[in-house]
Amino acid sequence: MAERRTYSIAELGPRYKWIALSNTTLGMLIATINSSIVLIALPDIFKGIGINPLEPANTSYLLWMIMGFLVVTAVLVVSFGRLGDMYGRARMYNLGFAVFTVSSIMLAVTWFGGDAAALWLIGWRIVQGVGGAFLMANSSAILTDAFPANQRGLALGMNGVAAIAGSFLGLVVGGVLAPVDWNLIFLVSVPFGVIGTVWAYLKLHDTGIRKHARMDWWGNITFAVGLIAVLVGITYGIQPYGTSQTGWTSPMVLSCLIGGVAVLIGFVVIEMKVDNPLFRLSLFRIRSFTWGNIANLTASLGRGGLQFILIIWLQGIWLPQHGYTFEQTPLWAGIYMLPMTVGFLLAAPTSGILADRIGSRLLASTGLLITAITFLLLIILPVNFDYWAFAAILLINGIGMGMFSSPNRAEVMNSLPADARGSGAGMMTTFQNAAMVLSIGFFFSLIISGLSSSLPSTMHDGLLAHGVPEAAASQVANLPAVAVLFAAFLGYNPIQQLLGGQLSSLPPDQASFLTGRSFFPNLISGPFQSGLAVAFGFAIAVCLIGAVASLLTKDARPSAGESVGEELAAVAGESSGGPSELVSPASER
Repeated sequence: MAERRTYSIAELGPRYKWIALSNTTLGMLIATINSSIVLIALPDIFKGIGINPLEPANTSYLLWMIMGFLVVTAVLVVSFGRLGDMYGRARMYNLGFAVFTVSSIMLAVTWFGGDAAALWLIGWRIVQGVGGAFLMANSSAILTDAFPANQRGLALGMNGVAAIAGSFLGLVVGGVLAPVDWNLIFLVSVPFGVIGTVWAYLKLHDTGIRKHARMDWWGNITFAVGLIAVLVGITYGIQPYGTSQTGWTSPMVLSCLIGGVAVLIGFVVIEMKVDNPLFRLSLFRIRSFTWGNIANLTASLGRGGLQFILIIWLQGIWLPQHGYTFEQTPLWAGIYMLPMTVGFLLAAPTSGILADRIGSRLLASTGLLITAITFLLLIILPVNFDYWAFAAILLINGIGMGMFSSPNRAEVMNSLPADARGSGAGMMTTFQNAAMVLSIGFFFSLIISGLSSSLPSTMHDGLLAHGVPEAAASQVANLPAVAVLFAAFLGYNPIQQLLGGQLSSLPPDQASFLTGRSFFPNLISGPFQSGLAVAFGFAIAVCLIGAVASLLTKDARPSAGESVGEELAAVAGESSGGPSELVSPASER
């Protein structure tokens, strides 16, 4: 790559940090909106391309549409953060915006149907994830370079607000646009992507320290292969295998998990021996980096699957019980979950400002304690709840996550040396995204475990009581619980999907009752609550572990007068390579 020049913050002027914040916030917002926009739009997407995602042969399409984006970002963010350290964070970030925009265009122009369309969409979603990985890997490092040390908590908090808010706004945007035309959910990103790409190219500059080095190819390959294998194993572990409700005992899943872990162990050995490792394991000697990442990992494990479980709860049970048709539930599920986003929007920037003034440890730890309490309240809450109680819990949950997120990210980023901010941010994002995929697998498996103990008999008896023949009732009752969950998750009428042609043989009044708004929600409420208690119990445990880990970090806030320019100059002066080249911004292009 051609050499790009590096500037001092003084040369770029006092406005530059706000340019960096606004552009990286736009990048994180559209990346995370697109990570979740598909969730609500899946029924319209599959209807548009003519595929029934609930058929066993098509389940893999459904899973990869849901998980593909997360998997690829988890795998690539460290490598792309390392490239940012080597070749310039602004350059890598700008490349990410361009890749993201092109892939959004290709997704929006899908013109064919069937299996080919499903593979096309999955493939370009993966490319979109590549662009998202460039954005996620370098945005925190760009902000840490651009902002003085006593304002980083605010900047990273605002960036974190965009990341979390985007994941919830995607649900609403997808719910509004998909019924009009499912192609719009991808097209809506294109103008923002074009603006962001041009804006980043013209206005973002590299201000950090570059560390030129040979690429750690063996590290990159073993890390990618190992992590992909583990995440693929988790993805397919959700699916049934043989007579089991989940696939965790499947030879393929076990091979992926065991083989992936073995390759990752080999990766660690490689990283300890090479001169310029992908994972700078020496960073784990920094107390705040280590414990901050453990807290981030456990917090992501606790909240990663929450969005999916709340969607199923609202779409499969609560909304139909309160007068909404199953077809209306995807949009309204996104709307009714907005209090969580509001709580996060209130808490994240505020806690970022407070972290700059009083330190991060207590704020982050308290945030996870509050989050753990809200999971306990969700266990206690009746399945057919009063909405205002549910909204209050979601609001407090969002506040707890916001109180944790900004101080945690500021603590970790402040602990890093200037030449490791890209790879350090990439490592942090990898832990977070991999934990999100792992959390989804855990939450689904725990809910399925809870459902499978009582749902078959409840389903069988309920169907028999309303005229369904014994053979048909037994067949539906013995279907994997994941089929019931996915039907509810996709906003389909579950009994209509599960019984299919059998409905035509029933008396019209019985068929109407079975496919109405009360039968399925009332049928599933008891078994679902059992699974919910187990899943949220797991979330409480990992949030408490994260709260303890946050307390073990060490507030090491630089003095309020220290600027990033002074910090970089100090590091550059001490490095063996001598000072960075500093030039006038006008001479770059």
